[in-house]
Amino acid sequence: MDLPEKMSRYGIETSFIDGKGHTHTIDEQTFHRIADALGPTPAGPAPVIFRTVNGVEKNDLVARLSHLPAWRVCDANGDVLASEMDGVSGESDLPFGVYRLQDSDAGERSLIIAPEHAYEGAFDRRWILSVQLYGVRSERNWGIGDFSDLQTLLRWSATCGAAGVGLNPLHALFDDEGDDCSPYAPNSRLFLNSIYIDVAALPELPENFATEHAAEIERLRNAEFVDYAGVAALKQRALRLAFAQFNKWTTLKRRAAFDAFRERGGATLARFASFEALRRKYKIAWWDWPEPWRAPDDDALADLRRGEDADAVAFAEFVQWCAHEQLQACVDLARALDLPVGLYLDIAVGVRAGGFDAWAEQSAITRLLSVGAPPDQLNTAGQDWGLAGFNPAGLAANGFAPFRRMLAASMRYAGAVRLDHVLGLNRIYVVPEGAAPDGGAYIRMPFEAMLASVAIESVSHRCIVIGEDLGTVPDGFRENLADWAIWSYRVMMFERGADGGFVAPEHYPARALVTFSTHDLATYAGWRQGHDVALKEEIGINPGESGRERENAVSALDAALGQAGESGADFSAVLSTLACTPSRLLGVAIEDLLGVVDQANVPGTMHEHPNWRRKLPVPIEAWDRAIDKDAIQRALELRIVSHEPA
Repeated sequence: MDLPEKMSRYGIETSFIDGKGHTHTIDEQTFHRIADALGPTPAGPAPVIFRTVNGVEKNDLVARLSHLPAWRVCDANGDVLASEMDGVSGESDLPFGVYRLQDSDAGERSLIIAPEHAYEGAFDRRWILSVQLYGVRSERNWGIGDFSDLQTLLRWSATCGAAGVGLNPLHALFDDEGDDCSPYAPNSRLFLNSIYIDVAALPELPENFATEHAAEIERLRNAEFVDYAGVAALKQRALRLAFAQFNKWTTLKRRAAFDAFRERGGATLARFASFEALRRKYKIAWWDWPEPWRAPDDDALADLRRGEDADAVAFAEFVQWCAHEQLQACVDLARALDLPVGLYLDIAVGVRAGGFDAWAEQSAITRLLSVGAPPDQLNTAGQDWGLAGFNPAGLAANGFAPFRRMLAASMRYAGAVRLDHVLGLNRIYVVPEGAAPDGGAYIRMPFEAMLASVAIESVSHRCIVIGEDLGTVPDGFRENLADWAIWSYRVMMFERGADGGFVAPEHYPARALVTFSTHDLATYAGWRQGHDVALKEEIGINPGESGRERENAVSALDAALGQAGESGADFSAVLSTLACTPSRLLGVAIEDLLGVVDQANVPGTMHEHPNWRRKLPVPIEAWDRAIDKDAIQRALELRIVSHEPA
């Protein structure tokens, strides 16, 4: 078997063109390093996908599978639901979901019964406020924005006419590691970041705790940047005290709520809590733990929960319950405020190799390959994000359940989610361990099966899905997303023609979220000033454009604003122009409303820039004085009131 054929069996693309137009051909050494990391089993037969309105009826299923020899359909437990001879057993139809299809020719593969489209929302055109929750200052928080601040954000946004609040990922991080603060490098995408708990609101926290730690709370609150290590240490102390008090006394109602949460969480919650106890106990990577714990064995973990580590496991469950209760209260408030979107949450593209998800799904997540991106105009050396991504063959072998669980974990709280780097549903750029960022390759993902899984969870949770489709987008990719009603993500600073001019508002798609910038790019004030270009040059990163090119871009924007009828070039003019697009959601960053110059994150940096640590300059209690809400509402009059979905 020659090298191209081997690559095809593993779904590894033999070559690719990077964002700078250069062709990269994959050599044999790179292939073997990637194939070894993926494991011995290449991709199996492609899933069978049925798109339907409400599921598949008995007669329809038999007709659709009539071309297969000796077929049968089973559930995840192996119970036969339908077969060539007997038709459908039990229910008269099969609802949306992923099943196991067996036939004598292809063997076993997934049968996915999916909605025709993802959920599209029950509103026309609205806007949302985009906020990095950790950066919210308030007169009551402990040095980082928390879930009580989120309630304030929802109320404030409602008074401005917003449809909801968009947030950075809320995924669980390693809360005992102060340097681990990127919300896009999670320990787990299935659980919540405990640092956002408002511990002062817990009824079990002793009343004197805040008083005794008043000086430390004040220091953390007044710090220029978020002190993750300090905040996490103080909140962990408070949580442990609250947990001790919870075990001594609590109301019957709260005890019942905790027990119900544990029951709903089932084996996944029990595994996560066990992982957290083991991680803190051994303080080394999970693949170096003692043999019984290197993979999640439920019998062994049951012994762990009954032994000397039982309290540590229960504490981890308690912490997740506290986070869930407070975030759910935000969801309930959004409904009470009649916000049509409520929360709009980001879902990270990968996970930390040493985290829970990679440990719990070792066949579906490849820890020896790091997800990244090949060289492009803004990142000329390529990118290695240090994240583990899904293994296509392992994901398919697990019936795409790990992917669906990941989606559901965020969708349960959200009216809309954004899939970071949605191009990864089609193919992902992976860098073998030890290789340079430009020494990777693309591996193909089961694209249609991933889209079908997204649609299932979207409809189940009534949650809009927005795909972050920036970068080098393959031909036909956006059309495929649109066919499944997955929205596009359009960033104004990138929406320019070949001549450098900005595209007119009417050229934006309706099924999209439009915004001026993102957390990885300059704020509006920083962009106009060329602050990001100067910063990158100062710290030795190629900014991808010169100062003169930025000046030309600013001039082009001013011209576009003038053509749209704007007399000025402040951020309100940008909002007014974006409000003329047919796009159904418009994202407005709080940093731009406050005139912040520095951006939240500079990709490619670690210590050169305070990534994910910057606080907003104004506490939320003073936003009404710092922001002209009437001007916002005038600028955000969504002038195109009817449209046909794109």
